Amino acid sequence: MIEKLKQRWNVRNGWDVLIILVVFACTGFSVLYVKRWLFELVGLTDESPSWLRWAVNILIILPLYQVILLAWGWIWGKFTFFWEFEKRMFSRIGGLFRKKSAEM
Repeated sequence: MIEKLKQRWNVRNGWDVLIILVVFACTGFSVLYVKRWLFELVGLTDESPSWLRWAVNILIILPLYQVILLAWGWIWGKFTFFWEFEKRMFSRIGGLFRKKSAEM
């Protein structure tokens, strides 16, 4: 599994894979903490309409995740990897909204 991740992420060794996984874990825990704090700040609870909670997650938490991911990547010395990772991800997301010339 480590070898597959090394190839997929184009990294040199298992330590790089471990650091990348740690960054993803730190980001996930950080986002959960910030989300709980943010929801309390604006008064969202489990009784709040689910569409409102989803909207806050998509419009605020998702972009915040990207920023926190870059911050943890910088702290762990992998900023360049995560910057390229995010550019690829947004390129793929943007591709979902572009019309393909063959379909026209």
